[in-house]
Amino acid sequence: MLVRMPPSWIMRSPWRAGPEAHAPGPLLVSVTEFTAHRHTQTLPIALSGLRLRRSWPGMPGAVGMWLWVDPLRKRSGSVSVWTDERSLYAFVARPDHLRIVRAHRDRGAMRATVWTADRLDPGTCWAEASALLTDPSPWPRPFVHTPEGQ
Repeated sequence: MLVRMPPSWIMRSPWRAGPEAHAPGPLLVSVTEFTAHRHTQTLPIALSGLRLRRSWPGMPGAVGMWLWVDPLRKRSGSVSVWTDERSLYAFVARPDHLRIVRAHRDRGAMRATVWTADRLDPGTCWAEASALLTDPSPWPRPFVHTPEGQ
């Protein structure tokens, strides 16, 4: 039996610059996707991301980010740009981030991937992330770091 998925309808937040907005490359681009089990869980999960986004301007190593949501497919996530892996890992291990992950981890499935960019080009960065998010094939470049306690 073939099940057709609804078309992807991704909405994104405006670009939010971090304290390292003018950092030279190479930079690390991270794409995350959380797919909720139920449609009713999509909005609360996306709102958790919006609350976390408020601390972005003071996030060490943060270059910039978008949040995105695809309500028809029960998906939401982020596209974030970092100066290095250490900064990304420090964010992932933050207590406020861990609280959100723990609160929602049984409500859906998470996946993430990273790649490097020679320099910051938001248009190219979003185009690559969007192509990944709308492509039905499995993601390349798996990101396997799991902070302690998850």
